[in-house]
Amino acid sequence: MIAHTTLPVSDYRKSKAFFVKALEPLGYSNNMEYGESAGFNDGKNTDFWIIKENTVTPLHVAFEAKSSAEVETFHKAALAAGGKDNGGPGYRDYWPGYYAAFVYDPDGNNIEAVWYDYSKAK
Repeated sequence: MIAHTTLPVSDYRKSKAFFVKALEPLGYSNNMEYGESAGFNDGKNTDFWIIKENTVTPLHVAFEAKSSAEVETFHKAALAAGGKDNGGPGYRDYWPGYYAAFVYDPDGNNIEAVWYDYSKAK
């Protein structure tokens, strides 16, 4: 189990504003800040962080949603926060029941919300 992860960002204020809005539908809130780093809590742990760095290489980060509705709300919120669409909400052929949406954050990181619909995984 991963305790936490940190995503480098080039424009701290812009990225923080994006993630505050984009992750809210998934139950995350910004609960910690230290200099130009911010931690986001999912109600259990502060397991996602962003930090200002001079060099950023885009990555992929997936957040687990509790329902297809959460995936859809995440996608709308992330686009409204300035994200760019990288695949709207829907089932993917990765495996049965994989329902996800993807957006690029301000640095081009591929941010995903995924819900595992186990009723379709049989």
